[in-house]
Amino acid sequence: MNQNDIRSQSFHRRSLLLAAMLFCGPLLAAPATPIAPAAPAAPASPIAPAASAAPAAAAAPAAPGIKPPPLQIDLNAFDASKKSLALPNGETLAYIDRGDRSGPTVVLIHGYTDNARDWVPMLPYLSKRYRLILVDIRGHGQSSKPECCYTRLDFAYDIKLLLDALDVRKADIVGHSLGSIIAQTFAEYWPERTAHVVLISSTGGPLPGRPKKPSFDFAAEIRKLKEPIDPDSPFMIAWWDSPTPVDPDFIRRQRKDAAGIPLRVWLAVLDQALPAGNVYGDLQSTLPRLKAPTVLIWGSKDPIMEEDERQSLRDALPHARVKIFDGLGHNPFWEDPRGVAEAVNTFLDTPI
Repeated sequence: MNQNDIRSQSFHRRSLLLAAMLFCGPLLAAPATPIAPAAPAAPASPIAPAASAAPAAAAAPAAPGIKPPPLQIDLNAFDASKKSLALPNGETLAYIDRGDRSGPTVVLIHGYTDNARDWVPMLPYLSKRYRLILVDIRGHGQSSKPECCYTRLDFAYDIKLLLDALDVRKADIVGHSLGSIIAQTFAEYWPERTAHVVLISSTGGPLPGRPKKPSFDFAAEIRKLKEPIDPDSPFMIAWWDSPTPVDPDFIRRQRKDAAGIPLRVWLAVLDQALPAGNVYGDLQSTLPRLKAPTVLIWGSKDPIMEEDERQSLRDALPHARVKIFDGLGHNPFWEDPRGVAEAVNTFLDTPI
């Protein structure tokens, strides 16, 4: 097996594991399609059961010699700039506050087992006029790791309390993957505090009646983990793989921090963030509350948020704008950080 086959298979495993977390309930970046109002998508093509799918179906391997986009940010200095704030609910939230304090506030919310560093590849390309608040959600990074609780409303309420403490009355809310679910929830429950919403690699839940995929319980792979979690284990290398090259020191740090998350937190988020068996009903029950201007961003090759998961969100938010990055996967802001940042800048500059 050559190196490209190994990269493709390991990315496929990470994709299936992430899909199980959300629903267990390389390609060069091509030009993105213009932001446009959401339109009905063509029906998704049939997909074979995961157990029989070829590994390359998840993403094509990177072409030899392709280098990762330069980070342009000193990771040591970035990590050292993190602060912590005790919230009235007893939690402590770690965050980074950077940019123009007099400009519009933009909150960036990372996904499952990530942390505030998740946004580093895209930061140099975001407008310098923004005040950026990058959070470690509860249970992650340097934030507190309570025994309970890890529902999407718990995560969102932490963000609300953080903004209260920082005296931010209104903000643009940006979220990726699980962080996009938290962003949705924040905008639904605190619309008066929400200016714009950017949902990257998000979902309105798998459509009812969809064939169950994967055909066996990939969440069981996470439940097999034992402490201490080895950041360099085959599981963690697969978990942090990318279909397109990403700075190796960035990925190494992400793996190390994820391995430092207590296993009970991995499992609590897995069990509580979205209700197993009713993800669609849970998300759809509150999406009508989301009234803020919203843009939906996906990579066309995202193997986690496949077409039916995307369509459920487009249907629930018919006035949202949509931007698809051709050939990119679940982390488009790692793969084409400049392109995604330009899309975010353009949208956030749109008057409300």
